[in-house]
Amino acid sequence: MRIDLEVSLDPTLGCGQAHRWHKLDDGSWEGVWRDQIIVMRQLSPGSVEVTGTDDRAGITRYLGGDDDLDRIISEISRRDEYVAGLAERCPGMRILRQDHWECLATYLLATNANVARIGQMVESVCDHFGKDLGKRHGFPTPKQILDKKECIGECRLGFREQRFITLADRVESGDLDVEAFAEMDYDECVRELQGINGVGPKVADCVALFAFEHMDAFPIDARISKVMENIYGVTGSYKTVSAYGRQVFGEYAGYAQEFLYHADFIE
Repeated sequence: MRIDLEVSLDPTLGCGQAHRWHKLDDGSWEGVWRDQIIVMRQLSPGSVEVTGTDDRAGITRYLGGDDDLDRIISEISRRDEYVAGLAERCPGMRILRQDHWECLATYLLATNANVARIGQMVESVCDHFGKDLGKRHGFPTPKQILDKKECIGECRLGFREQRFITLADRVESGDLDVEAFAEMDYDECVRELQGINGVGPKVADCVALFAFEHMDAFPIDARISKVMENIYGVTGSYKTVSAYGRQVFGEYAGYAQEFLYHADFIE
């Protein structure tokens, strides 16, 4: 299935937004989406080939196809010359629209871990609890996790282990309605997300951006913190640095953040 969309798969799937995509030797990308093993291949700057699903609308939306990329790039470029240069050298990078539960559960595991370690933990969780799809496994539902929770130690999640089980239990019992976050504005969303054990400001911002479409979120990790200090001279608490990013880049601060995160690779 060919999808005509201005999207660059390498930065979009490879910059740490989602953690189930692997680049294959032929340059295509293999991942798991909605319990389907998907392979995407770049055909041109304006088209990709997708195998493993016939859900054109779903994949297009997942790839951020609802975003007016020209308008977004124009807006963040107008606000900052450095980001304008990054965007010019990395056309087609988009923010994915991730499943709400999967994104929240994944980023709960992301605390004090680099991208490679997060990917290892996510794959382990999927292999132990998720639906068997053949050579890969789907991302598990809360019930699938709870039904085999005695196996959680085999996933090697460390201090995240009990938090992960507690999250699954709260969602499955109805104590926590993940879909309710989608109805909240940015401030309420990140505030309520931080009421979940194990979710701090960075995880809340990542989930707000990658799952709940708050494009004005500006997550700060060690890499972004270094960029903000070196390029903009901004240091201080998480709140201070994130607020600066949101003020400077405006309603599409999340896109600016992704270009800054990817800066070393772009340059």
